[in-house]
Amino acid sequence: MIEVKNLVKKFGEKTALDDMSFRIGGGSVFGLVGSNGAGKSTFLRTAAGVYRPDGGEVLVDGAAPFENSRVKERVCFIADYPYFPPQATLTEMAGLLSKLYPRWDGEKFGKLNRIFPVGAKAKISAMSKGMQRQAALICAFSLCPDYLLMDEIFDGLDPVMRQLLRRLISDEVARRGMTVVIASHNLRELEDLCDHVGLLHKGGVLLEKDLDELRLGVCKAQAVFKPIPEKSAFAPLDIVKWETRGSLVNLVARATREELLAKINSLHPLFAEVLPLTLEEVFISEMEVVGYDINNILS
Repeated sequence: MIEVKNLVKKFGEKTALDDMSFRIGGGSVFGLVGSNGAGKSTFLRTAAGVYRPDGGEVLVDGAAPFENSRVKERVCFIADYPYFPPQATLTEMAGLLSKLYPRWDGEKFGKLNRIFPVGAKAKISAMSKGMQRQAALICAFSLCPDYLLMDEIFDGLDPVMRQLLRRLISDEVARRGMTVVIASHNLRELEDLCDHVGLLHKGGVLLEKDLDELRLGVCKAQAVFKPIPEKSAFAPLDIVKWETRGSLVNLVARATREELLAKINSLHPLFAEVLPLTLEEVFISEMEVVGYDINNILS
């Protein structure tokens, strides 16, 4: 488990993380979303022990990661732009990492080199951005970490490699109980992978919930009426979004699927269906409830 308690991180006069508190359960895939500058990268570096907190604390299974080699042996962080020594190859990285990390799995390293078309003897610095990310993933999974922290990891990967990464993550979580934290500003990338999500804005956590819990509490529907009823006819349901186009009504309500469909059917529509919400639509509805303009946050 990663526990974040009143975490503060500053860079000069700028406060990157401002009294941040939440938890990331073990054996889960946690999506950390928010606009550029929200604090995602700073949080990951602090959780990995790269940065020392200026206030509060972040604990990995009860221990602070900064300058703690025992914690860092169990945590792997892949930055937005992974760093490798200028002339390093994957083979050389394997030799180095196997001496630093006791959980290094050489057999897994060989298997991943066969799966990812990178080339174990090619200079990593000469590779494309996407290939460098693949090299970082080969090293990361070979370390067999308990906690894998990744910053915008899908950026630069083609669709095939993205699907492969999702499968690798799902397998490690199911088989070893690995905890994965993925920071991204793209909600759609995380939708089919994460079971928990947190929204950061200006260094704080606006929302942190189980994804299924979020989806169960908000529903979207389309219905055709002649004539169209007033919005007030849907009381006592909490209508978050209401749009009409001719005879068609599009609405989002804070209700279960059954509650929303029962209310619509009581108004005798010509046609009605309840549709699944995307993760982005769920966040929009939740953030509007707490008074934030989602268009300015998720840009």
